[in-house]
Amino acid sequence: MSDPEQVIYCGLYCRLCGQHSRIPELSRRLREAMDKEGYKHWGLGLSGFREFWVFLESLCSSNEKMNCRKVSCGPASCAIRKCALAKKIEVCIFCDDYPCSRILDLAERYPTLLADGKRLKSIGIENWVKEQEERRKTGFAYVDIRCFPNKIMG
Repeated sequence: MSDPEQVIYCGLYCRLCGQHSRIPELSRRLREAMDKEGYKHWGLGLSGFREFWVFLESLCSSNEKMNCRKVSCGPASCAIRKCALAKKIEVCIFCDDYPCSRILDLAERYPTLLADGKRLKSIGIENWVKEQEERRKTGFAYVDIRCFPNKIMG
């Protein structure tokens, strides 16, 4: 699937987020294992199981159309989204102010962000998305490289 809408304003690719890749797969494996063990039937007697099972089912199906362009994923107060919308910019890399302080702050947590942005700008969104899909096939997810600097965590 090549979907340029999965390139969000900051330049991250939604399908490399664990919420769209690893979590659904791991959740399906857990559900299948628990189903084989009979939890779907005898687990109903356990406190909180019904709620857990509904939650697990929701994790199993990734909504890949969900992304921060639709304000259904990520924080509603995202300053990058607000700025891009105000400037009518599809992806921040195409803004004259790139990289601004907001992008630089985000790049501290996502170390490939600036290089990926440079690559996106040089080859175009369609080709870049194809590269990200190849990256996804390797099992890569942003959580593998995401950093949490002290000023963010602290």
